[in-house]
Amino acid sequence: MKYETLSFASGVLRLLDQRLLPNEVKYFEAKNYKDVESAIADMVVRGAPAIGAVAAFGVYLAALEFENLPREEFLAKLREACRVLEATRPTAVNLSWAIRRMEKLVEGMKQEPVSAIVDALLAEAEKIAKEDVETNKAISRHGNEVVSPGSTILTHCNTGALATVGWGTALGVIREAHNAGKDIKVYVDETRPRLQGANLTAFELVQAGIPATLIADSVAATLIRDDKIDLILVGADRIAANGDTANKIGTFMLSELAGRFGVPFYVVAPLSSIDLSIPDGSFIKIEERPAEEVTHIRGVRIAPEGINVYNPAFDVTPHGNINGIITERGIIRPHYAKNIGELLE
Repeated sequence: MKYETLSFASGVLRLLDQRLLPNEVKYFEAKNYKDVESAIADMVVRGAPAIGAVAAFGVYLAALEFENLPREEFLAKLREACRVLEATRPTAVNLSWAIRRMEKLVEGMKQEPVSAIVDALLAEAEKIAKEDVETNKAISRHGNEVVSPGSTILTHCNTGALATVGWGTALGVIREAHNAGKDIKVYVDETRPRLQGANLTAFELVQAGIPATLIADSVAATLIRDDKIDLILVGADRIAANGDTANKIGTFMLSELAGRFGVPFYVVAPLSSIDLSIPDGSFIKIEERPAEEVTHIRGVRIAPEGINVYNPAFDVTPHGNINGIITERGIIRPHYAKNIGELLE
């Protein structure tokens, strides 16, 4: 089955509606920046790199909408739209990274004709999308170095083509190892409460023909204890300057188990996921999602009315639990604060 996470043509951003997978393959059409806001907030699209690329197209759609306004009003409305888009998901740094990149372009062109700014924003959004695929493939080549032939890999949430513009980060490493003939096997956490592992990662692995087994999140500890996992690969939504990493809720728990039982634990992410403005993970804002994500599954209530719910979307894994951060420029090893700084100089 052929599918695209996103595509853009004739002023319409076409997004694979991930809320419907794996049962239906349908596309959501965003025709203005408010549609993009809804698509990100409602998780039509998910995964930090994909969100960043989608937000970039959202900035272009806002510019297109305001193109006929006087220059100063155009610039003011565009800034306002950027803030609206940026507020949709507070934890994933790729969102703000992409918007800042688009705003930097506007700042450098603010004396040029508005039509030229609009055209440049489209070209920049398309460039961000193209770069994402190239970045993921470079990440995967570096990540393949840590995968031994015959490995059994555990992964959490979705880090594949659906979480990016194409190919994937942690799941991209898995694809690379599989394509290299390493005879790998994969265990996929279901990833409650949104079930990204069950709905999305399992879907991608089946489509790719990679041997995989779906498990409830609570099974992972037993597999790790019983020496059935050789390697854990996860993604990242934001990485602090010292290597502390925010990722889907449940990641921290896996990192603790990995340390306890000696299983290598790697974060796989583009350099755009590193936020040098924050010294450590305590500065990462953790998004809390609606209670209905826990009390309901696809609209069916599974918990009693009146029960309190705590639903953080992410947790922070301390850098000391991470064996390496796999990026498009290579694998960053401890000491992270020093090595991250040197790599990004």
